[in-house]
Amino acid sequence: MAAPRSVRARRLWNALATAAAFLVILPLLPAAEAGAEGDQSTAEFDVRPGGAAHSFSKSLGDYTCTFTYAAQGGTNEKWQMSIGISEDNLLFSCSIWRPQGKSYLFFTQFKGEVKGAKIEYGMAYSTAAVGGQSDVPLKEEEFLVTETAVSHKEGKFRSELSKLLIVAKTSHDEL
Repeated sequence: MAAPRSVRARRLWNALATAAAFLVILPLLPAAEAGAEGDQSTAEFDVRPGGAAHSFSKSLGDYTCTFTYAAQGGTNEKWQMSIGISEDNLLFSCSIWRPQGKSYLFFTQFKGEVKGAKIEYGMAYSTAAVGGQSDVPLKEEEFLVTETAVSHKEGKFRSELSKLLIVAKTSHDEL
């Protein structure tokens, strides 16, 4: 795919490319190293079964990412959330995933939500890449992407979730 020709489109294209590289590299960094520069941060949290809705949030500057879910079966699973702001301050990214690749919980709902930015790209996966395996995306009919959230579609979501990726445009825009 060729890069766009207009200056504004090229800026967004470059920012998205930067964010994509950031999202690929960030999950590979240890949590302490990821937060070293202040424009990115990674935290571990438990995803708990039991059917009740739970939330985990992480903020960086004016931007917040919140993961809300309800799940059944099994025991607690360790998940991670990484957030970051691109060098040019145009994009806020949020990645939520199970480092082991596949969750064995039965999700009844999920929602990855951003505050302070508008979503440009959102994707949900049933399996996260690990050990040479590739990410396995959910089918388009299973989830919905809006300006502020990536969430399950009632009656269409097949209860498998292992990763969410969100790239959002910040309100900062240079002239």
